[in-house]
Amino acid sequence: MSTSSDAANGAEKHTKDRPWVMRTYAGHSTAEASNALYRTNLAKGQTGLSVAFDLPTQTGYDPDSPLSRGEVGKVGVPVPHLGEMRKLFDQIPLTEMNTSMTINATAMWLLAMYQVAAEEQNPDLSPSEVAHKLAGTTQNDIIKEYLSRGTYVFPPEHSLRLIGDMIAYTVHEIPKWNPINICSYHLQEAGATPVQEIAYAMCTAIAVLDQVKNSGQVSDDDFEKVVGRISFFVNAGVRFVEEMCKMRAFVDLWDEITRERYGVTDEKMRRFRYGVQVNSLGLTEAQPENNVQRIVLEMLAVTLSKKARARAVQLPAWNEALGLPRPWDQQWSLRLQQVLAFESDLLEYDDIFDGSPVIQAKVEALIAGAKAEIDRVQAMGGAIAAVDSGYMKQELVSSHARRRAAIENGDEIIVGVNKFDTTEPSPLTANLDDAIMVADPKAEEAALASVAAWKAQRDQGEVETALARLADDAKSGVNLMQATLAAARAGATTGEWAGVLREVFGEFRAPTGVAGAVGVAEAGAELTAVREAVRTTGDELGGRLRLLVGKPGLDGHSNGAEQVAVRARDAGFEVIYQGIRLTPEQIVAAAVAEDVHCVGLSILSGSHMELVPAVLDGLKAAGMGDVPVIVGGIIPESDGKALIDLGVAAVYTPKDFGLTEIMAGIVQVIRKANDLA
Repeated sequence: MSTSSDAANGAEKHTKDRPWVMRTYAGHSTAEASNALYRTNLAKGQTGLSVAFDLPTQTGYDPDSPLSRGEVGKVGVPVPHLGEMRKLFDQIPLTEMNTSMTINATAMWLLAMYQVAAEEQNPDLSPSEVAHKLAGTTQNDIIKEYLSRGTYVFPPEHSLRLIGDMIAYTVHEIPKWNPINICSYHLQEAGATPVQEIAYAMCTAIAVLDQVKNSGQVSDDDFEKVVGRISFFVNAGVRFVEEMCKMRAFVDLWDEITRERYGVTDEKMRRFRYGVQVNSLGLTEAQPENNVQRIVLEMLAVTLSKKARARAVQLPAWNEALGLPRPWDQQWSLRLQQVLAFESDLLEYDDIFDGSPVIQAKVEALIAGAKAEIDRVQAMGGAIAAVDSGYMKQELVSSHARRRAAIENGDEIIVGVNKFDTTEPSPLTANLDDAIMVADPKAEEAALASVAAWKAQRDQGEVETALARLADDAKSGVNLMQATLAAARAGATTGEWAGVLREVFGEFRAPTGVAGAVGVAEAGAELTAVREAVRTTGDELGGRLRLLVGKPGLDGHSNGAEQVAVRARDAGFEVIYQGIRLTPEQIVAAAVAEDVHCVGLSILSGSHMELVPAVLDGLKAAGMGDVPVIVGGIIPESDGKALIDLGVAAVYTPKDFGLTEIMAGIVQVIRKANDLA
């Protein structure tokens, strides 16, 4: 009952909703270092874990693979075997934890090791009892990997089988687990409009649900449970009103699809359940302090509307465009969530947007656009067919090209980058090398030693038997989860598990989307001048200028490389772009075969100091040491200077947003290398 004082002030008592699960996306260097970070973050009030794995783990390689060179422990934690999974969650009771694992191609394998680690923590319980207590999420969305992030391994149809097998297993054995987190996050980073983000995520969901339904592994009675365990992982950009409307559109459209296409009658099973990380690639290297308010606005987009509020939120750190965040930076992002959830009155009210004609009109427009795009994809045969044909990838590359052009011509304003770029010296970045954390340079050495020691102590015969069973089950069509669990218990490694399936399923190279992408529609004076410079320089050298755009190592974030390739083509270069995941040796071989005038390397994983010198050495050995090499990526200033000292002609980082200006720089680099005035 209100007091008279409360009544006089118009105060009302409100029951607060429970806050969303608060996470930070974390993992680096070694399992021991990541475990210490997790326990520290949990002590600070974080309510769930979100594990970042390194690229070898994500793509199914052990640390001793040639492709793992320079990548171990860089963008996440290496987990090449069960022993490292034990270390990763030491003193963290897995049956009491909610763990999100950003893992896709090797999701089944990492879930198996997670379950076995939990079994070892609970020796008094049966494996089934342990499994029924586990709660969390495996991302396990391979379709967006073909479109945007690049950590796929197997062809689409086989990848879909792995996803279906996992879902069928978890719905029976790990009922509190979200076996797939359909991820539109990376689609937005690859250029997706809100309509495309909604549509392609829904097309993925349809492909997955159809796979499970058609596999016969789940009864009609249990199928509603499958739908109820589907979760989503979305991106929220700085246009927070549009982003909030996007989330309301997701809610309404998912309810419609699950009700009408799949006949789900239980309203709870039709709920759109999603987690979010706000836009990391929208953060700027220039005036990075502005990223804090960007992060807050993006967080509001997924929390303000109760109807479409995220179930879990993880925020990037203000300095992610500079390099790896420190624990203090991650703490700042966690505190942003906690202030909103516990100090504000946000959680005390029903949806504050219900009844708004402006919001409703925008939501309806987004749904209509998404339905039209879904229909286009379904008419092609669905998401898998649209991946194989390159349609969705081409649409994303074209959309991204339009956005980049809008930034360059000033139609889309980014504060501190293309407008209001004068600034006072920032105390946050007074010493750039201290403003980020450097991954342990000995992480790769530690991982190599760990794999060698692990293999030396295990029963090799038991491993071989388990891997032979995995191969047989893969060929026969049996659900692969039991064979995968057996391989984990026997002590197989991440590379061995994936290697067996590579032999059975084969590997896959997704379309790049560059060939059919639409670049700059009209050339302004700047691009026209660059085209003329490209043409005249080519004439002086006896042919059209040839630029090789290469992505060495396991980094699959190809958005930047694709946009460079599209703009270079628009500028008149002959562009050689072979896609992601190439060894330095393959890049050198392509440079020799195509007799290129310049090699451009794109690396966002932090492995530039290992991979770039390997390319430089390879070109020298091939007699092409005079061919200039340029490098782009998230490269700290000190590393950029070191690369120049090694012979790199130019280094570009996120602050260099003008693609046409970069093209002009490439022409000058080529002219200088060929002693042209």
